[in-house]
Amino acid sequence: MPTSPEPIEAVSQRLDKFLSEQLSYASALGPEAETLTRSGASALRGGKRLRARFCLTGWRAVADSSEAFDDAALAVAASLEVFHAAALVHDDLVDNSDTRRGQPAAHRALQAAHREAGWAGDSDAFGRSGAILLGDLLVAWSDDLLEEGLDGASTARETRRAYARMRRDVTIGQFLDVAEESAYAVYPDGAHAERALRVASYKSARYSIQQPLEIGASLAGADAAQLDALGRFGHDVGMAFQLRDDVLGVFGDSAVTGKPVGDDLREGKRTVLVAYTRESLTPAERHEVDTRLGDPGLDAEQIGILQRTIVDSGALARTEQLIADYARRADSALAAAPLGTAALEELRALARAATERTA
Repeated sequence: MPTSPEPIEAVSQRLDKFLSEQLSYASALGPEAETLTRSGASALRGGKRLRARFCLTGWRAVADSSEAFDDAALAVAASLEVFHAAALVHDDLVDNSDTRRGQPAAHRALQAAHREAGWAGDSDAFGRSGAILLGDLLVAWSDDLLEEGLDGASTARETRRAYARMRRDVTIGQFLDVAEESAYAVYPDGAHAERALRVASYKSARYSIQQPLEIGASLAGADAAQLDALGRFGHDVGMAFQLRDDVLGVFGDSAVTGKPVGDDLREGKRTVLVAYTRESLTPAERHEVDTRLGDPGLDAEQIGILQRTIVDSGALARTEQLIADYARRADSALAAAPLGTAALEELRALARAATERTA
C-alpha cells in the first residue's frame, strides 16, 4: 500500500538512533555479539512500516494535532516495528523461508556467516538457533523502546496494556495459523471459513491495524468512545487488508507483489478463499484440491488449474464481496466518531490504500 514519507522517515530516524546505541553496546562484548546485533539491524531494514504508521495515526487522531510527532509517539511506534521484525524472524523459521524483503532470511544469513567464518559444527543448526535468539533479542529491544517512550507518560499503564494484548493475540494467532494447516481435516467443511476468519483476525487484522491504532490512541489519552470507534474501524480494515492479501497470494502479479504467483497455494494456506472454494466442490473435487494444496513443487500449469477452480467455484467473487463489506463497516465506524476531521480523512485514506492495494 502507498506510504507517507513523513511518519516513515521519522520512525526510521528513531530506529537508526536506537540501533546505533545497541551496536555500540554490543561492540564491547566481542565480534559474536556484534554479529547478532547487526543481524537485528538487518531485520529492521525495509518494509512498509505499516504498524508504526497506524500507531501514529491513532495518536494523531486523539491528540488532534497536525504538528510533528512527539518523542514518545515515535518511540512507541518504532517499538512496534521492532516487535514485527522479531515476528518475521520467527515466522521465516516456521515457514522455512529463504528470503525476506529481498535479502536472505535471518536464519539463512546466520548460516552463511557461520560458514564464512570457518566455525566448527553444523551451519544450518547454528543459523536456526541464532535466529531463535535473534527474535528474542528483537522482542527485548521492542520492550526497551516502548519503555523509553512511556517514561514519565501519564498514559503509560493504558498503553502497556494495549501493547501486551497485541503481543498475546498475535502469538496465539500465529499458532492458530500453523495449527489450521493440520486441524482443518477434523472439522466439517462448513466450519472452515469461520475458522479461517478467526486466524485472519488474530494473526493479522488486530495485530497489523486495530491494535497499533489503539496503542497510539491510548498513548494520546483516548477515551472509551474514541477507542471503541478506532477499534471497530481498525479491525474491519484489518480483515479487509488480510483478505486482500489472501487474494494477492493466489492471483497477484509477481512483478508487483515480489512473490511467485500462487505462492500461498504452494504453502498450503487455509484461507477463506480456500474454504469458500471447498464448500462448492464434490468430495472427489475437494480431495483433488486438498492433494495439491501445500505442494511446494506445484508448476505454473497446476497453479493455473487451482486458480480456475477458485474462480469457477465463486470463491473469488465471495471473498471480494466480503472485502467490500468489511470496508463499508469500517467507514460506518467513523460516522459519528469523536475524532478530528483531519484524522478522519487520514483514516479513510489509509483504509482505501489497505483494501485496494495490488502489493
